[in-house]
Amino acid sequence: MPIGPARMPLMDHLGELRRRLTIVVVSVLLTSVVVYAATPTLIEILMDPIRDALPDGTRLSVLTVLGGFTIRFKVALFFGMIICTPVIIWETMGFFLPALKPKERRWVVPTVGAMVALFFLGMLFCYFVIQKPAIGWMVDQSLEFADLNPMAEDFLNIMMMLEIGFGVAFQLPLVIFYLSILHLVPYRTFRSQWRYIYVGLMLLSGVVTPDASPVTMVLMFAALISLYEVALAVARYVLIARDGKASLKWTREEYEEHQLEQD
Repeated sequence: MPIGPARMPLMDHLGELRRRLTIVVVSVLLTSVVVYAATPTLIEILMDPIRDALPDGTRLSVLTVLGGFTIRFKVALFFGMIICTPVIIWETMGFFLPALKPKERRWVVPTVGAMVALFFLGMLFCYFVIQKPAIGWMVDQSLEFADLNPMAEDFLNIMMMLEIGFGVAFQLPLVIFYLSILHLVPYRTFRSQWRYIYVGLMLLSGVVTPDASPVTMVLMFAALISLYEVALAVARYVLIARDGKASLKWTREEYEEHQLEQD
């Protein structure tokens, strides 16, 4: 990964940002064009986990002439973004890398790997655990008073938004881990303020789930709490192994003083 200088004029920073955005956009668009031909199969894959939640014989409807093309384009773009996730994360990290200290840069490659893995883990969790109960709950709300004639665009939009929402939400462990080991937020603070953090995670669950389903929110909340606790456990292990048990209470200033002493 090319690393630019830590200090550059504003226009050079903007030029670097434009270069990396161009790489991301071109990669996603080219991948989407290739994927477009396979979109009927990909739509079937998207629909597979919720078939049991729909009434027998239900088929998605397209109500406009351009509807089929629009849906296929959105699905191709969605899968293009998924396939290019490593590129997107790699270029994003490359832009922020100059701001890190040399000792902190060694975490970049493991971080990129972890971010990609967690993103796909979140999507798989949504696909196999969330989709059926979430869509099933929403369908049941309609069947109590009306016949279901599902529009393909509505169903697929909700499902893709859920997938992306869970993929992004599953980045939480990395955020907690780095805030802890870099002492931007002391580990002790995370532990002592857990009640407020749990409330925040509950609110986050409501924000990243687009369907307003209590089923989705509860499952997301449970997943985020589990990820939060795992991230703190790993951070605690790393902090104690690296700096000793006293480092669990350090602020950023105390950590930097310790680094100066070590140098």
